[in-house]
Amino acid sequence: MVERTDHGVQSVEDELLVKRLVDEKIPLTIYPLSNIKLKVFDDTKKNSLKQLLDSSVMVTINSDDPAYFGGYLNANYLAVTDAFHLDQKDIYKIMCNGFEASFIEEEKRQLFIKQLDAYWKESS
Repeated sequence: MVERTDHGVQSVEDELLVKRLVDEKIPLTIYPLSNIKLKVFDDTKKNSLKQLLDSSVMVTINSDDPAYFGGYLNANYLAVTDAFHLDQKDIYKIMCNGFEASFIEEEKRQLFIKQLDAYWKESS
């Protein structure tokens, strides 16, 4: 059983794989600034994140060796928000996905999601 797929931005090229990711709720971690540094994409706008998100894949945004690849988590979120004009609903979904995909106890996961929900409602 696959619990999570890291660095899977090219999965968008295989319809059956995308369907499997959605059907089995397999999280897909995406590292936008790392993808630029490693020349997976030459521009954040070419990243497949938005296409995967729109296909209902459980995508998460992450940092990958931030000191080397030039960006902590917030910088990665800002890069994709700017590139794809993500709205609050998109950001909220990606943040929830991050908790859903994390390898933590279910009780803690639900606590963090509850805290995110409360913060989101308060700031909206």
